[in-house]
Amino acid sequence: MADRFNHTKTELVKPHSIRVLLIEDSPSQAVIVRDALSKWKYHSFELTHATTVTAGLALLDTSTFDVCLLDLTLPDSIGEETFEKVYGSSPELPIVVLTSLEDEDVGDRLVQAGAQEFLLKTELNSASLPRILRHAIERRFTQKELEQSVAMLQHALAEVNALSGVIPICSGCKKIRNDKGYWDQVEAYISKHTLAKFSHSLCPECMAKNYPGVDLAEGSADQI
Repeated sequence: MADRFNHTKTELVKPHSIRVLLIEDSPSQAVIVRDALSKWKYHSFELTHATTVTAGLALLDTSTFDVCLLDLTLPDSIGEETFEKVYGSSPELPIVVLTSLEDEDVGDRLVQAGAQEFLLKTELNSASLPRILRHAIERRFTQKELEQSVAMLQHALAEVNALSGVIPICSGCKKIRNDKGYWDQVEAYISKHTLAKFSHSLCPECMAKNYPGVDLAEGSADQI
């Protein structure tokens, strides 16, 4: 299956051909979309047109697209089910839903369900369409970055929570036995399994034991 969403920040800001999949059965609407995209002076658009959701899904399996412009009423699928099929097949692909005036509520629901935006068919023009498609790509990229950050945070929290249960520690040297059976210094083990960092000093007892002739004011042992 093709990698359908593999952008970097650099790709999003430099001029390049934006690959658009239009799933729309109306020839006149397809002409309007093609005309609107051809007049945009800031980026070029590469438009691929499918007239059924089945044909659109087949293209998604074999080709790479930056964004999908999706009509909800097709010969083989109608309404919110159309969006569910495309989104279920390509959840990382930005989808802009085309709706009629009476379906604005449906458009709102689909944005809540994962669509990046909905666009009224009466608003299909060279001023609005290219900008909406571009913003949909950028928003999805930002969402993906956020998802990755959350995943990293969850991994870090899992590392912190890993220090639970029974931890084998030597009663003499205080080393900890790791999962491979080797003995690590306490600070090395904790640093590996948590986000904690260490700064070394001497407690009063160790100060007296190791430096019996040194007379330091209370608390100054931290400077050793």
